[in-house]
This record gives sequence, C-alpha cells and structure tokens, in this order.
Amino acid sequence: MADLIETLAGIVGARHVLIAPGDQEAYTTDWLKTWSGRAAAVVRPANAAEVAAVLRLCHERRIPVVPQGGNTGMSGGATPDASGGAIVLSLARLTAIRAIDPVGDTITVEAGCVLARVKDAAREAGRFFPLSLGAEGSCTIGGNLATNAGGINVLRYGTTREHALGLEVALADGRIWDGLAALRKDNAGYALRDLFIGSEGTLGIITAAVLKLQPAPLGQATAMVALADIDAALRLFAHAKACVGHSLTAFEFMTGECLDLVLRHVPKTTTPFAARPCAIALIELSGASESELGTMLEAMLAEAVSEGLARDAVIAQSGEQAKALWHLREGISEAQVKNGKTIKHDIAVPIGAIAAFMREAKGAIETRFPGLAFVVFGHLGDGNLHYNLQRAPGMSEADFLRVTEPLNAIVHNLVAAYRGSISAEHGIGQLRRDELARLKAPVALDMMRGIKALLDPHGILNPGKLL
Repeated sequence: MADLIETLAGIVGARHVLIAPGDQEAYTTDWLKTWSGRAAAVVRPANAAEVAAVLRLCHERRIPVVPQGGNTGMSGGATPDASGGAIVLSLARLTAIRAIDPVGDTITVEAGCVLARVKDAAREAGRFFPLSLGAEGSCTIGGNLATNAGGINVLRYGTTREHALGLEVALADGRIWDGLAALRKDNAGYALRDLFIGSEGTLGIITAAVLKLQPAPLGQATAMVALADIDAALRLFAHAKACVGHSLTAFEFMTGECLDLVLRHVPKTTTPFAARPCAIALIELSGASESELGTMLEAMLAEAVSEGLARDAVIAQSGEQAKALWHLREGISEAQVKNGKTIKHDIAVPIGAIAAFMREAKGAIETRFPGLAFVVFGHLGDGNLHYNLQRAPGMSEADFLRVTEPLNAIVHNLVAAYRGSISAEHGIGQLRRDELARLKAPVALDMMRGIKALLDPHGILNPGKLL
C-alpha cells in the first residue's frame, strides 16, 4: 500500500492523494447519504495526462477506479464499495475552459468544470448553454456526460448527449482518445463519442468535451396551470405544441399532492391558485421577445381554458414571479426529504401512454399496499416521470423500506410492459443495477458486456455499477 501511495503521489503530488478518513469522507459518501464506502486513496489529478497515468498504473496492478465529478448523483454511481481496495479518482481539478468559438457556437471545457460556470461563460460570449439542472452549482460536465443528464430543457434542446460534439477520454489502459472535434457532421466510422456518454465511467473517463452552444434567448414567459388530471395535462401539452411550436421550452407536471408537500415543508412558498388543483403544469416559452412570448402564452392559455383543457392559469408578470413558480416545482425534492423516506423511481414511458401507465400503476400499488402517498412529478414533455412513493399514515419507516423491492417490481415491470426505461436521467449506478439485469433484453446486455470487456478487460473502471 505504501508503494501505491508513493507512486500516486509521484503522479499527482502528495497533497492530492488523500488517505485520512476525514479527508476522504466527502468523496466516499454520496450526497443523499444513501451509499458509503471506503477507498485506498482519493486521487485528484490536474489534467488528462495525470488521469491517464493513474489509470495506467491501476490497469497494470488491477486496482479498481471509481471516477467522480461533483458527487451529486442520485444512484450511487460514484461511490466506492466497502472493501477499501478501490481508489476514487476525482476530476474536480480539471476545471479549464479551453476555448469558446462564438462563430461555430462551441465551447471546449474540461470534465471538472461546474455546469453553472459553463453556462456563465456561454452567457459572457453572448450564447446560451441550455442544460439546466437543480444541482448546476455543484455538478460537473464530466458527470453530466457520464450519466447523460436530462433536466428541464430536454423538450426543446435534448439530453446532454445532444449537447456534445466531441470528447477527450482516458481509457482504462492509460491511453487517451482525442475525439475533441467540433464537427456537426462526421461519418468516418463508428460514433465512439456515444459509447462514453451515459456509460457512468465504466468504459473510460471523460476528461474534456466540445459542447454545442445556442443563440441567447431574447426573453422567457412562464405560467402555472391548474388541471383536472393527467389526461388534461397531456391534452394541454398537445395544444401548447400546436399553438407555440418550438417556443415551448419546458412542460413540467406535478400532482396536487406535490404542491401540498412543498407548501408544508419549503419556506417562502405560496400557492398561486384559489383552489387546490388535482394536477398542475408549469410551462415555459423562450426565444422571442418577452412581450411576444407573453402574448403567445396568454392566447394559448385563454383558448385552453375556454375549451376546458385548463381550469385556471397564472402567468408570471416578472422574473421574480417566474422564479416563485419554478420554486414550487423545484422544491418537491426538498419537501420529500423533510417529509420522510421516499422510494424513488426515475422512469420514462412514451408520452402518449403516460396517463394509462399512471392509472395502472396506482391501481396495482393501492391493491397491494393501500394508503401509500403518491408523489408524482417530472418532465412531461419528454416522458420522464419521477414516480415516488412515501409511507402510509401509521406505517413505520422500517416497514415502509421493507416493501421497496416489491414496489420497484410493480413499477418497473409496468414500465417494461409500456416499453419504457427504468432510468430516464439519473443513471443506473448501484440503485438500479440489479433491475437492469432483470429487465434489459439479453441481447442488449450481451452487447454491453462485450463492449465493456473490450475497453476495460480487467474490469477496473467503476466496478459494481451499471453492469
């Protein structure tokens, strides 16, 4: 062990090899405090060459490596196991913004660059980087790419995969693949970039990326809409697309129960409605001037109310009012934590099937486990639901957690029946690894394992995650 620590220190510097438990704690426990492990060392390289040198050493000595960005994941994908045999490789020092090309609309950044800083740099160049996440002040681009993060703007701009043009990747054996091409078209062979996006650090470690930028939107318009049910939400979504087209940036959904939780547990929140709705949509338009967008949004919602698609609607009249509406949606996760343990599902189903899925899932769960609280919200415009459950009144926390496995089976089996995904944007990690093995098509699993064996023959990269 002493030899390993000395060799690592020779690569990255002694002060960037952390071995004391107190120094390691922030790296060996996930931010949800759900997964915790031990590490032989936490190593903090400063550049791609140092990342590659660490991997070369670990490849030769068969030492497991757990890559880590901002450690904001929700699936245990960046946490070591309890053996203490792995090293955690933190990319937090790879923070350079290497280049911005406002003509080609690209920005080249290192993997440890925090998302908010990338957005700020784009803004300073008169451009817009559309990835938008609740953790953007601490999550990193490398982690966003490794998990193919989603967020609130997927409806218009796509997931992180759609924002990436090229990657630089340190491979398991210490080689560096330089794929940092800022090309919109490249048909010269396999799309190697896409192997690493969403691979959760199991195939290689992303050290830098060329990202697409967008024109800076001139304005935004935001509204919150009271609805009768999920069917009304889907009809309103179709109506909004028909009326405003590509100006529709976000279409979020939440149940009335979600609003109740936020109002109860999140400070400085108030309901915009006179009566408590059964379902709620949060709509955002962007692109044109604020006055033009406001006119479009008002006309679309007036027609929706007159046709019975919506029961009530509140349009933000200022940036502060828009933030207050978004705070009601973004406060759901905080409210769940304060309300108690939650059994979470990050799922995607075809948009047209969402209402049928929700009815069938609720019926199956209530039949077997009556009284549970349903906390359902998400990005309706791209089919991603956070289908969460909290314990019934009078039910102990221990009894509730004991039904995690059968609840997961009910939800995930239905997702599979609807040809959906059990992981829409948070990754597989440790949380859904066994469910992936149970539900993924055998041919797909065989192909995934074959790719893993080719790129990481000794299985050192993020073992126990994804596969």
